[in-house]
Amino acid sequence: MPRTPASARSTATRRVRWLPAVCLMAGIAVIAAVLGCQAPKSSASFGFVPGGVTVFDDAIPGVANLDPGLLKALRQAATAAADDGVEFYVNSGWRSSEYQDQLLRKAVAEYGSEEEAARWVATATTSPHVSGEAVDIGRSAATAWLSKHGAAYGLCQTYDNEPWHYELRTEAATSGCPQMYADPTHDPRMQQ
Repeated sequence: MPRTPASARSTATRRVRWLPAVCLMAGIAVIAAVLGCQAPKSSASFGFVPGGVTVFDDAIPGVANLDPGLLKALRQAATAAADDGVEFYVNSGWRSSEYQDQLLRKAVAEYGSEEEAARWVATATTSPHVSGEAVDIGRSAATAWLSKHGAAYGLCQTYDNEPWHYELRTEAATSGCPQMYADPTHDPRMQQ
């Protein structure tokens, strides 16, 4: 009786092992389609920004969905900063309401109360991140550069406790940045 080579047996065995898993996944996909379910969105589509993203990464919704004026000012400043050897990384930019709510819940759990969490994370209805009007810049060299030169581009640090948080204030180019709030709880926009 002829014998099947071992290599052929192992390939056939692997195919048989995968068959139930493939059938299960196909079945789940069919059921989800019939019920009108959608696959979950990637975390990036909610505004999560992975590490190493710069202000020039248009493929990342957290960057691409920023207010066009803010994004233009950031890119102009980043281009100038590059001449000084400084690169602008985005830790956070635009965020969906769902992602903002998730961040707020996490902050409440971390800080123990809504009042303390509000010093660091706004609600989805008040956060300038949700409207794309705020960006959190990473790395101290970039925030130091922006502290010194940002006003010329209309980029101003908004909160004293958040040296990474910048918003566009076009009047800053001629009159300087407005005085910072101690933290978001002192910002009248957060009282809505």
